Amino acid sequence: QVQLVESGGGLVQAGGSLRLWCAASGRTFGSYAMGWFRQAPGREREFVTAVTWAGATTYYADSVKGRFTISRDNAQNTVYLQMNNLQPEDPAVYYCAAGITRVPQPPATVASWGTGTLVPVSS
Repeated sequence: QVQLVESGGGLVQAGGSLRLWCAASGRTFGSYAMGWFRQAPGREREFVTAVTWAGATTYYADSVKGRFTISRDNAQNTVYLQMNNLQPEDPAVYYCAAGITRVPQPPATVASWGTGTLVPVSS
């Protein structure tokens, strides 16, 4: 089991950038494929992006492709989400996830979740 804590959320203007990070505890962090999901008010949690355990391969939802970048540092037990050109459809609570086994992964099958960090976007 791995414990996850997200940081970096906050208000940003449309068109702006924000970087989230997810600190993980647990010796097995490096063996997990990691991902980010988001959930907007009144909507279901949705897949955003994922990265394989070594960081060699990344996957993105079409809605964020070209704007968001996921990366990880296994030595620091941290996964990052760089969000550029934020749009009015991006505001949500963003969740870090461990144990991604397929893309897109149904949220109900994710092994571990962080508590989430809020990203509001002002127009």
